[in-house]
Amino acid sequence: MLNKHITLKHLLIREKQCIGLQFNSDKVIQALIKELPYPKWSKEFNMVYIINNKSNLNLIFKKFRGVAWVNCNYFYQNKKLNSNNDTIDVSWFRKRSNKQNFRLCPEEYLQKLELKKYSNSTVKNYVHSFETFINFYNDRELFSINENDIRLYLQKLIKEEKSNSYINMAINAIKFYYEMVLGMPNRFYSIERPRKESKLPKVLSKEEIILIINHTNNIKHKCIVSLLYSSGLRRSELLQLKLKDIDSKRMVIRVEQAKGNKDRYTVLNKSVLNDLRTYFKIYKPKIYLFENSISDNKYSSSSVLQIVVKSAKNAGIKKRVTPHMLRHSFATHLLESGTDIRYIQLLLGHNSTKTTEIYTHVATNSFTEIKDLLS
Repeated sequence: MLNKHITLKHLLIREKQCIGLQFNSDKVIQALIKELPYPKWSKEFNMVYIINNKSNLNLIFKKFRGVAWVNCNYFYQNKKLNSNNDTIDVSWFRKRSNKQNFRLCPEEYLQKLELKKYSNSTVKNYVHSFETFINFYNDRELFSINENDIRLYLQKLIKEEKSNSYINMAINAIKFYYEMVLGMPNRFYSIERPRKESKLPKVLSKEEIILIINHTNNIKHKCIVSLLYSSGLRRSELLQLKLKDIDSKRMVIRVEQAKGNKDRYTVLNKSVLNDLRTYFKIYKPKIYLFENSISDNKYSSSSVLQIVVKSAKNAGIKKRVTPHMLRHSFATHLLESGTDIRYIQLLLGHNSTKTTEIYTHVATNSFTEIKDLLS
C-alpha cells in the first residue's frame, strides 16, 4: 500500500488553467516533480503547479505510478444528471430586454443548465444569483475573477444582511460557471460558506390541520392540502404526481425521482382516497393528478402555496402557513403517536435517520412526562 500521496487541484494563474499538486514534504516526490514540464511555485495557493493539458495530466499519472497515490477527488467531476426533471425552458432568459449597462448571463451558462437538466426553479435562482454577481464586477473579464474577488462580494452580501441560504445560492451559482461551464471542477474549493443554521421546523397541531382542510374552497383544494399533510409530500412531489402513482389497492402513493433522484412509497389515507375519487369525477385529470384548468399541464407551485395560505387565513390561523409546514406536521404527529423513526425516515425520503431526528426536538409527547413544577 502506497503511503505517499498527491492531491490534484484546478488552479487559474494569470488567466491560464493549471494543475496544482499538493503534497506533504517528501524528497522522492519533490525530485519527480522537478522532472515535470516547467513546474512553478504559487505563493497564492501554496503549492506547485504545471500547465493543465492532457499530456501533462497523463505524465503525472505515469510519473507517480507505483510511487504515490494520486488523489483526483478535487479534480474530476462525477455529478449525475437530474434525469427526471421537467423540460427546462430558458427561452425567456434569452428574450429579455437588456437593461442599459446590465451584464446578462453568458449563453454557455444557460446551455449548461439545460444540458444538466436542472429544475426550472434552480435555473431561475442560478441565473439571478450569477447575474447579480457579474454586475458587481461589471468591468472585469469573468476569467480573471479569483477567490479573493468572490470573498469581497460575499462580504458585501453579509453587510447587506442577506440570509445564509441566499449566500449559499450565490456561491453555488458562481461555482457552477467556473466548475461546470469552464470545466474546472473545484476551482473555488477554498471559499468559505456560512455556518449552517440550526432551526427547528415549524409545526401545526392536528386541530389546526383539520381547520385548514375544512376551510378549503373546493374538493380539489381539499385534496391538495390533505395529501401534503397525510402523505408528508413536498410541494414539488405533489405536483409531479400522476394518476398512475395512486395505488388504491395497496393504499400507497409512489413518489418518483424526488429529491436526490430517489423513488419511494408513502401512505395513502382512506378518507383522502374517497375525496380523490370525488375530485376525479368532477375535474377529470388526464396525466397529472392536479392539472391546470386551462391546459393539461400540471398545477403550478405558486397556486399550491396560495391555496395553503388562503385556507389557513380562512381558518383563523394567525401565523403564516406554508406547504412544507404540513410535511413537518406529518412527521411530528407520526413521531408523537409512537411511529418508529426509521419508518418515518422512509416515508419522508430521508437518506439517514439523523435528518429525521430533528422532529424529536418538536414532538411534545416526551414533554408530557415532565412534572409540572408549579403544581
